[in-house]
Amino acid sequence: MTEHADTQALLRLVTWLSPAFPIGSFSYSGGLEQAVHDSLVTNADDLRLWLETLLSNGTAWNDSLLLAESYRGFEDAARLRAVRDLAEALAGSRERQMETMLLGEAFLAAAGHWPHPMFEVLGPNAAYPVAVGAVAGAHHTGLEPALAAYLNATMSNAVSVAIRCGVTGQRDGVGVLAHLEWLIADTAVRAARGSLDDLGSAAIMADIVSLRHENLHSRLFRS
Repeated sequence: MTEHADTQALLRLVTWLSPAFPIGSFSYSGGLEQAVHDSLVTNADDLRLWLETLLSNGTAWNDSLLLAESYRGFEDAARLRAVRDLAEALAGSRERQMETMLLGEAFLAAAGHWPHPMFEVLGPNAAYPVAVGAVAGAHHTGLEPALAAYLNATMSNAVSVAIRCGVTGQRDGVGVLAHLEWLIADTAVRAARGSLDDLGSAAIMADIVSLRHENLHSRLFRS
């Protein structure tokens, strides 16, 4: 390890999970746009509760476990390919599958500027959390920091979606992120200690709005 290895790992996570990283995450809402349309999320408090549910019992929790598995398995071709296939199979709707796979493909393409043999094993297509986990594992960023950075980026994008949908302003949106900080950290710890046996969600309404968004007539987002 070099003298500045920890700082280098942090910088890579900041870069890879920055809104400026060219994966197009700004064009996806994960069904949140439909939730706003259906008046399920109407203000900052609703948004906070919605995101807390995703972190504790929804797609964000499952994605955390998939990321952790790919992080640990980046050197094991069979293990990495198995979690890649599982992650795609777990997509609960057409748009959810499109979102996670296109984000993952774009992430792997951009992350290729940090070359590693793992890219040849994983291939050019993988669900977004698997892509992030494998790349982070290959570059030894630390599992909990990678999880925390991924979850924070996911929640930040959701807040940005809510702002663009007129649910909340920027100041209250930042307040939502501040409130979620403890839960993001706790989720990162739980996922790092967990395994694929802990996969499971109970965010049924979030799954339903993701399906309903496929038929939303006027939209800002692709999911």
